[in-house]
Amino acid sequence: MVLPVYREPRQAVRVPWFQRVAKLVGGKPSEGAVIMQTRWSQLLFRYGLWILLVSALARPQWVEPAISRVTPTRDLLLLVDLSGSMETKDFTNKKGEQVDRLTAVKEVLDDFLTRRDGDKVGLIVFGNAAFVQVPFTQDLKVCRQLLDETATRMAGPRTAFGDAIGLGITLFERSENEDKLMIALTDGNDTGSKVPPAEAASIASDKGIVIHVVGVGDPQATGEEKLDEKALDAVAKNTGGQYFHANNREELENIYTEIDQMGTREVESESYRPRRDLFHWPLAAFLILSVGVRCWKLFGSSLKRLESSSTEGGQRG
Repeated sequence: MVLPVYREPRQAVRVPWFQRVAKLVGGKPSEGAVIMQTRWSQLLFRYGLWILLVSALARPQWVEPAISRVTPTRDLLLLVDLSGSMETKDFTNKKGEQVDRLTAVKEVLDDFLTRRDGDKVGLIVFGNAAFVQVPFTQDLKVCRQLLDETATRMAGPRTAFGDAIGLGITLFERSENEDKLMIALTDGNDTGSKVPPAEAASIASDKGIVIHVVGVGDPQATGEEKLDEKALDAVAKNTGGQYFHANNREELENIYTEIDQMGTREVESESYRPRRDLFHWPLAAFLILSVGVRCWKLFGSSLKRLESSSTEGGQRG
């Protein structure tokens, strides 16, 4: 057995004719009691079992290397114009091929988003109305993918710039970060907003939202396609931002590089050390040893009985 056998001291039966019976059978009784001797190997084994059991109850743990996670310190919202005028092919891509304005914008924005570690990024597209394409997220891969899936006129052919700013303000209401930045890109004049851009910019300023505006249209055009630079500049300055005008892809890249430098901030990170429980190892060793020794003793006692039975059978024969 694994643990010591339970024993209880009892008083012996005394009979007056014990000595007479001992003489008749030729025995020589002596005083005292039989004391069960425990071998040192048994004591060592029992102490080892108790150590394993106490170790399992202590719940040991393995502390793994620290894992760091970047905590977003800024919410960045992109407003992208998908009106019909974004189909104008007056930009070039990285290969030097002539492409439309939206294709060039998506290519530059894709590079811009790859450097946004530490930011929560959202995307709003607008045409006749404004729509949330990507809510604030740290999954920049998803944001870049959904940006790539946008197309001109998918939100309508007109330009509702003021409504896009208003929708962006609504998204920022749930933000817990103090640094809130909005980058708006448009190539036309606002013609379909329920809320004028100037009024929307005033509300954004009250909410602590900074708006940088990038214009890619033609200021010399007429009608809806005319780029109203004065209105866009007023929107940016009213919120503490800046207005930029890009005539080609290189200027557009420089604008986003400058915005990136203007928006430098300290990146906060959180780290934690995962812990892995190890109590099951000493517990498993305790169970295997205790059950194994018990089975071994039962097997040994059964084997001895078989040997004694065979020996008695041979003697009788």
